[in-house]
Amino acid sequence: MRRSLALSFLFTILLAPAAGAQQPEPVIRPGVTVAGVDVGNQTLSQAAGTIDRAFRHQLVTRNVSVLVGGRAYSLKTKKVEFAFDPAKSARRAYIAGNNTAAPAPVDVLPYTTYDKKKLAAFVARVDRSARVAPRDATVRITLQHMLKRPSKSGRDMDDKGLAKALASALTDPRAARQIRPKRAVVKAKVQTKDLARRYGTVVTISQGSFRLRLFKRLKFVKSYGVAVGQPAYPTPRGLFSIANKAVNPPWTAPNSPWAGAYRNETVAGGSAENPLKARWMGIVNGVGIHGTGEPGSIGSRASHGCIRMTVPDVIDLYPRVPVGTPVLIR
Repeated sequence: MRRSLALSFLFTILLAPAAGAQQPEPVIRPGVTVAGVDVGNQTLSQAAGTIDRAFRHQLVTRNVSVLVGGRAYSLKTKKVEFAFDPAKSARRAYIAGNNTAAPAPVDVLPYTTYDKKKLAAFVARVDRSARVAPRDATVRITLQHMLKRPSKSGRDMDDKGLAKALASALTDPRAARQIRPKRAVVKAKVQTKDLARRYGTVVTISQGSFRLRLFKRLKFVKSYGVAVGQPAYPTPRGLFSIANKAVNPPWTAPNSPWAGAYRNETVAGGSAENPLKARWMGIVNGVGIHGTGEPGSIGSRASHGCIRMTVPDVIDLYPRVPVGTPVLIR
């Protein structure tokens, strides 16, 4: 009897599950895919192997390239500390499957990580290189010509779009590994067609040839003979503008010996004793364009710095030249 009880007890022990025996490995439910690869009905370890074989080369081995503006930029995965984890990818698929009512299909992305700051730095570098600043149209004023430099459009890359495409390439093996971001055309603020309006009137004065030239909308209109400053009282050289205008202006004589008896005095406009005849167009430091009562001085260095014109010529020029007109004196 005792022997029979002992054998029965031993048999019971052999049939009972061992304490702490390993539980069955979870199985991903049917209809679950990782980036389009079916992992349904696979255990976590089986799915991890499937995912690793399917995506390691695409995600880890192959670098991402950017082509923009005729240049290529390579983003090496190790430079952004990229990592791909097949086991966590399988776990992600398992959890997503359990959180969705069967038999609805579920697709998840592989589990990947990367340094977002380093990726942003790469995008910034490409953006700086790919950006082309627009060039405004300009005019170079010379004594006899208005030389136009045309405007040039620039290019601006969509840096946010590039960052999004790169993030997709690093997380989704189905995404393209070669990215071609678009660049938008950026027009110059000053177009070539705007120059004629911006330079509606220009005056140039050649001291060597004693000529004043008038340009309208960048085209030569008329030339006038002038007198300029004596060697002792030279006419200034440079690019200036018309600062003020007056008809029959008064003349305040400077505190200078050449002013003679009029020194520090003011002579009324229109007076026979006033050397500023008919019209005045002020330029800089008391120097301006005015009519003269000495028409014989035209074509010589005769003034005390001002630009003299005959009375008919200065009257003709006056309404054509608004305040602010550029004046080049050479």
